[in-house]
Amino acid sequence: MRIMALFPSCEGRIKSAKPPVDSQLTPYYQRANLVDAFTLKLLPEDTRDINALAQAVLGHPAPWFKALLALRDKGAASFGLKTTRTLRAEIDGQQAEKIDFFRVLSRSEREIIFGEDDDHLDFRLSIFRREGPNGDELVATTVVHCHNLLGHAYLAAIKPFHILVVRASLHRSRKWLQ
Repeated sequence: MRIMALFPSCEGRIKSAKPPVDSQLTPYYQRANLVDAFTLKLLPEDTRDINALAQAVLGHPAPWFKALLALRDKGAASFGLKTTRTLRAEIDGQQAEKIDFFRVLSRSEREIIFGEDDDHLDFRLSIFRREGPNGDELVATTVVHCHNLLGHAYLAAIKPFHILVVRASLHRSRKWLQ
């Protein structure tokens, strides 16, 4: 079954893409264990504000994604990995900016970079607004650098879900963009 068959209203609007060469993440692409990008074609009436776009994508997770995170957190804790609760508490304790449990590392007028560095892997997510060949689009790019066997094992375990989550998050953002 094609993943987009689960989201028929966005068929043709969410696509796999090459990571943007004008992203702040470009230096991280080299030697990464995962680099992927997905685009959502924006409608003319969609907001131009990158903050609102990022909030629409990350700030309203689907209930099934929350359930997956709860399962992930149970397993992660037993391996000494940070749970989403731990991540939120750390970010709040540092009074750092975040959306849900995603720490904001940098921002520009067109892009926000989220991420975490840990012993097992470093993670980056870019939410980037750009002019595409057929109108404006939102690009979600993920970059992961694994540091050890635990990082590689974790990435292998979550990768199939990662693609579904990114596509579903872009799909769900439609609800908050209009």
